[in-house]
Amino acid sequence: MNLKTTHLNETYQFGSLKELFAKANEEKSGDRLAGVAAESVQERIAAKTVLSDILLKDIRENPLLSPEEDEVSRVIEGEMNESVYEAVKQWSVAELREHILSTDTSGEDIKRISRGLNSEMIAAVAKLMSNLDLVHAANKLEILTKCNITIGQKGTLASRLQPNHPTDSVEGMLASLREGLSYGSGDAVIGINPVEESVESVKRMLHATKDFMNEWEIPSQNCVLAHVNAQMKAMEQGAPADMIFQSIAGTERANKSFGINAELLREANALAKTMGTGTGPQRLYFETGQGSELSAEAHEGIDQLTLESRNYGFARHYDPFIVNTVVGFIGPEYLYNTKQVIRAGLEDHFMGKMHLLPMGVDICYTNHMKADQNDMEDLGVLLSTAGVNFVIATPMGDDCMLNYQSMSFHDIATLRETFGHRPSPEYETWLEKMGIMENGRLTAAAGDPTIFLK
Repeated sequence: MNLKTTHLNETYQFGSLKELFAKANEEKSGDRLAGVAAESVQERIAAKTVLSDILLKDIRENPLLSPEEDEVSRVIEGEMNESVYEAVKQWSVAELREHILSTDTSGEDIKRISRGLNSEMIAAVAKLMSNLDLVHAANKLEILTKCNITIGQKGTLASRLQPNHPTDSVEGMLASLREGLSYGSGDAVIGINPVEESVESVKRMLHATKDFMNEWEIPSQNCVLAHVNAQMKAMEQGAPADMIFQSIAGTERANKSFGINAELLREANALAKTMGTGTGPQRLYFETGQGSELSAEAHEGIDQLTLESRNYGFARHYDPFIVNTVVGFIGPEYLYNTKQVIRAGLEDHFMGKMHLLPMGVDICYTNHMKADQNDMEDLGVLLSTAGVNFVIATPMGDDCMLNYQSMSFHDIATLRETFGHRPSPEYETWLEKMGIMENGRLTAAAGDPTIFLK
């Protein structure tokens, strides 16, 4: 395995595959904070050159984090399809990129070979792609999942309606919920981040959302994004939860900092199947984001793009209904500015789809980041073109509880109308019944939350 190249009479020698992966990554403030980033553009180009010639078998045979020492690595290794791997293991990373981008390669072709790729291979090919490559490749992949309804169909754009409230007020949450529904948001999930993660608080929010959904016959899913343990206890006490949520990470140590492990998630999935109100077959919701492992001081010297890909390898094991990256939520320590947020959003979406995940994105930023709402709209346009399964929407794009900026309800409507995308079919039928949508377009009644007070 060659880890050396010469550019313009200067030789670049990389000490390990881990170092090579990190230095081939596009500029990220998190990698620089971790001390693993390329020192110059020239070194980054050299790293990409060397990485392009690395064989897929070299990546598997030289793990960045050994399965013997890391649970996430073991889960990813256990998901490998050996017959598919045998057919592609002699490919270089560059050859994998060319195959994915080829006009002769269909989405079904890509989905077939993806089972023979581990997360590091998928991360490697992402590092060699331009933003347009990431958009084009992801757009080939249609990933369908079903909880109460099916999402992910080509030509659709679903959304998570996020009616958070700074005091967990049920009436305040319902006010935001009514507004979001009136704009056609909410087919992926009605998902609430609670201020208080007590079992009683989780139960209160689950009952409130499910009662509202039943009253108005809303074909969607509810979820309260507390820690998995609180959700499981609420469900055991009779709370109506369609899904169980949990944030996950790309290393075992980072997952431990979240208070989770692989067995706990298996138990949660089993409980959701036996006691949840979702019809399935998928009943889990995972959330990720570049930089979370570094925040937990558990990145193991691996760059944040590769760790993010490992998130998706871990998630794939559980066959979730939805997964999303909260792309700009952590802040400028990990993604410094607009350019880095947009790049990370496209990387995450592509890598999630390559793991056959129903990938969504919270297109967002914090107020101390060098970004603004126009930048988020730009990323929304790119991800709509890339075929993102769903995006997250908050009232006026401002989450009054988590104190960050996201997309608004009317942004989702605008993206759908601009690209000719529709809500998920079952949800669109309900919107038409409510008079909110007709022939794929919002009606004059849209945006009026008092519809749900009559």
